[in-house]
Amino acid sequence: MNQLLILGAGGHGKVMAEAAEAAGAWQKIALLDDRHAALNGTLRWPVLGSVADTLRFASDYSHAVVAVGDSATRLAWLDMLVEQGFQTPSLIHPAAWVSPTALLGDGCVVMANATLQADSVLGRGCIVNSAASIDHDCTLGDGVHVCPGASLGGDVHVGRGSWLGIGCSVIQGIRIGEHVTIGAGAVVINDIGDGLTVVGVPARKLRNEF
Repeated sequence: MNQLLILGAGGHGKVMAEAAEAAGAWQKIALLDDRHAALNGTLRWPVLGSVADTLRFASDYSHAVVAVGDSATRLAWLDMLVEQGFQTPSLIHPAAWVSPTALLGDGCVVMANATLQADSVLGRGCIVNSAASIDHDCTLGDGVHVCPGASLGGDVHVGRGSWLGIGCSVIQGIRIGEHVTIGAGAVVINDIGDGLTVVGVPARKLRNEF
């Protein structure tokens, strides 16, 4: 049994802590958050200090993960944890299905009722949120967040730091660039270039209203 430290005690941190509990692999779980003075004692897990205190807990907690939504912050904190000697495992809720041929980078999380099918590959720090579906042969770059209920067809490639909104759908074979935002409920039927925000059915580039 190991000890798990979670960076971030917001909603995502609570969900990750519950996923870790359900997996049953951790002797104790604690959180770090810059609001620790207000949060400690209000959650089921102790909030021991701020994110800047991680190194102070390295001797007591062998493993650490990051529970923040912003992909750049998530990846930067993962790098910090590795530099400080923590192991950065992926968390998989026992109610998720992850193919034995899927590959996950460090610090990913696959939430309850999510599906990750054959030969899919996730980079570091990815989030496959509740009831999301990733079909066969998909590739997700570092820091990608697939929000609850989103569905990716087979052989979809998603670039680093992209955000796929709640309930969106991406048909098979699509290429999505880096730092793309896909709106909730959008239906993606064409490739998307880097840095774009797309919404609607079918998904189209969001126009500036100035």
